Amino acid sequence: MNLADTIVAVSSAAGGVRSIVRLSGPDTLTACRQVFTEPIALRTNGILSGSVSIAPDVTVDGRLYLFFAPHSYTGQTLAEVHVYASPVLVATLVQNLLAVGLRPAGPGEFTARAYLNGKLDLAQAEAVNEIIAGSNRFQVEAAERLLSGRLTETTKAARSALLDCLSRIEAGLDFSTEDIAFIGPGEAITQLRRIESELEGLLTGSIRYESLIDLPSVGIAGAPNAGKSSLLNALLGHERSLVSDRPGTTRDVLSGLLTTDRLQCVLFDCAGLLTSPVDVLDRLAQQAAIAALRHCHLVVFCVDVAKPNVSEDLAVRALFRPETVLYVATKADLLDPSGLDRAAGRLADAFGSPFLPVSARTGQGLRQLQDLIGRSLSAGQAAATRESQGTVALTARHRQAVSEAVANIDQAIAQIEQGAEEVAAAMIRAACQALSEVEQQPIDEQILDRIFSRFCIGK
Repeated sequence: MNLADTIVAVSSAAGGVRSIVRLSGPDTLTACRQVFTEPIALRTNGILSGSVSIAPDVTVDGRLYLFFAPHSYTGQTLAEVHVYASPVLVATLVQNLLAVGLRPAGPGEFTARAYLNGKLDLAQAEAVNEIIAGSNRFQVEAAERLLSGRLTETTKAARSALLDCLSRIEAGLDFSTEDIAFIGPGEAITQLRRIESELEGLLTGSIRYESLIDLPSVGIAGAPNAGKSSLLNALLGHERSLVSDRPGTTRDVLSGLLTTDRLQCVLFDCAGLLTSPVDVLDRLAQQAAIAALRHCHLVVFCVDVAKPNVSEDLAVRALFRPETVLYVATKADLLDPSGLDRAAGRLADAFGSPFLPVSARTGQGLRQLQDLIGRSLSAGQAAATRESQGTVALTARHRQAVSEAVANIDQAIAQIEQGAEEVAAAMIRAACQALSEVEQQPIDEQILDRIFSRFCIGK
C-alpha cells in the first residue's frame, strides 16, 4: 500500500438517505477544494456546511468533515463529504475526485493506513471489521472488547516480562567469565513458568471469538411427519425444504437465514428422528440430525397436535439433550379452538413443558414463535456475555500466536534445565516474536493482505 497516494471511496451503506464519501492522504485538502464550493479556511479539525459541486450546473447541499493529521482515524489528513443525493450523483462525485488525481481505496485500506500509521494495532484493526460484520449486538460487543485493546495489553505485559528474563540471561552469557550471576537457572525457570501459566490462562480462560461472531443456530426436530419442513418454510418465508405427506422426505440437514426483531440466526431442518432406524440411509440421516442438534444453540421440538398417541415423540425427545428447547404443537389448523386447547394441554402434561400451537398453513403462532426464538437466543448470548466479562476475545490467528509463544517458553524451560542457556535465549526470542505478531510490526505482508482483504470498500 502506497501511503503517499490519496484514496477515496464511498464509506456509507447503500440505500441510506445520506451518503458519505471518505478521502485520506496528502492531497485530501486540495481535492476537497475542487468539489466544495465554499472556501476552506479550517486549520484544526472541524465541520463546514455548504454546497458540493457534482457537475458545472449541478450542486447539492452537503457538509465537509475535516480531520487534520495526525489527529484522524488514519493518521493522515482525512475528510468526509456528507451529501443527500442519489447514488448516481454520489458516483459522479467520486469520479470527479478520481479525475483530480485520487485513487480508489482498496478493501480495508482506511483501516490499514490506521494500522500502518500506528493509530491501531493489528488486533484492533481486525476488530473494526468484526464490528462492521456483526449481525447482532452480542457480536458487536465482543468485537468492541477486542477493539478496546484488552488482548494487546495482556500480550504486551507477557512480552515485557519475557524480554526482562531474556536480557538477564543474555547478560549472564556475555559476562560468563565474571563472578556475576544476573539470574540463576532456578529463578529463570520460575519466571518463565509464571509467564507460561499466564498465557495458558489466556488460552483456556478466554472466549473463542469465532463462537460469538458465528450466527447462533436453531434446529427444528421431531418425529417423521411432525411438520418440521413446513414450519421451516413458513418461518423463512420461502420454500427451502421439500414438503410431503410421506414420512422421511427430509434426509439431509437443510438450513436458511432467519431474521427476527432481536437478531439473526441459522435455522435448520433435519431428518425426522426414529427410535429404530430401518436401513442404512435412515441410520446415516439420523446420525447427521443428532450431530447437528447436539451443537446448536436452541432446538424447536415439533409434535403433531392432532396425533392421538405421542409415545413415539417422547422416545424421540430422549435421543438428544440440548440446553434449550422450545416445544411447538404443529398443524394447529387441523383442530377447532377448544380441541386445540385440550390437545396442547395434553402435550404439556406429557412433556412437562408448555406447547405453542402453530400452523404453517395459516400462520397461526409463527410470530410468537419468532419472538420466543429471539428471546431465548438473547438470554443465552447474554449469559455467555456475562460469563466472558473480564476475559479476552481471541480469533484463530491470536490463538495460534499465543500457542506458539507457550510452546517456545516450554522449550526454553527444558533447555535451561539441561544447562543450554544460549538455546533457551533463542526460544525466548521466538516466544517474543510470536506475541508481537498479535498487534505490531514486523509482520508478513501477505498476512496483512489476507486480513484487510476481508474488509469492505470504504472502511
